[in-house]
Amino acid sequence: MPVYAVIDIGTNSVKFHIGERRADGSWATLVDRAKVTRLGEGIAETGDIAPAAIERTVAAIATMATEARSNRASALVAVGTMGMRSAGNSDAFIARVREQTGVTIEVIPGEEEARLAYLAAVAGLGLTDGRRVVFDTGGGSTQFTIGDGRTVDEQFSVDVGAVRLTSEFGLGERLSRERLDEAMIAIAGEFGRLDGLTSPDALVGMGGAITNMTAVMLGLAPDDPEVVQGTVLTRAAVDRQIELYRSYDVEQRREIVGLQPKRADVILAGACVVRTVMDKLGMNALTVSDRGLRHGVLLERFG
Repeated sequence: MPVYAVIDIGTNSVKFHIGERRADGSWATLVDRAKVTRLGEGIAETGDIAPAAIERTVAAIATMATEARSNRASALVAVGTMGMRSAGNSDAFIARVREQTGVTIEVIPGEEEARLAYLAAVAGLGLTDGRRVVFDTGGGSTQFTIGDGRTVDEQFSVDVGAVRLTSEFGLGERLSRERLDEAMIAIAGEFGRLDGLTSPDALVGMGGAITNMTAVMLGLAPDDPEVVQGTVLTRAAVDRQIELYRSYDVEQRREIVGLQPKRADVILAGACVVRTVMDKLGMNALTVSDRGLRHGVLLERFG
């Protein structure tokens, strides 16, 4: 059976998926994992990808490319998102990756990122009729797609992600309730694009923050994507985790069962984004999709 690989180079992590296409058109997952490399670290301050972030990310991509070859992948697609869209030295980074790994990165627009994530969510959850909003929280941006079934009606990207919010509001450490409330008000202001939207029939959330929050809620150690997929995350559960992260410093957060240690500093910011989206859309719960951009690219290019 043909095997294909996708690498998604995000602002906070590099995600990797290898899928085998069966004779009936369905997909078997051979590899699905992520490596936190913080590509976007410092971009907001300098406008460029930092040398250390380049080294970390090139090393991760090299390892993934080698693994794709060892699994006899007949094609590999690599896509870059918000961090690469905004960095002034993206072209130099792309050239470095190509030279050292043989991988060519395509930087895709935010709207395309949103559409592909929506495709992955709809296929992965078996969604049919009904108006739904699918959103994908990332380190550098949050993508939204509104549609009915597989039909996309509207899509847009908001340049707000957990990495910048963590730095801007000090969300990587323990902080007072008052300071958190101030941050939440500011974050809500950055999601004005959602104001006035009608509440959908269903809200679907994806991305590292949401899947990590789900793993924490379920006490999963190690993480189990098949258990996370389709889980319902309520507003009350989000509130409990926000309070937990607010009251812990980063070292204490690393001890929380289900939370990836390398996400400990950005998880509060991610949770604040999730809560803001739920508030703006008037939703008390969302359905979690463990599928994401990489799965959408797989379906679009090779399905």
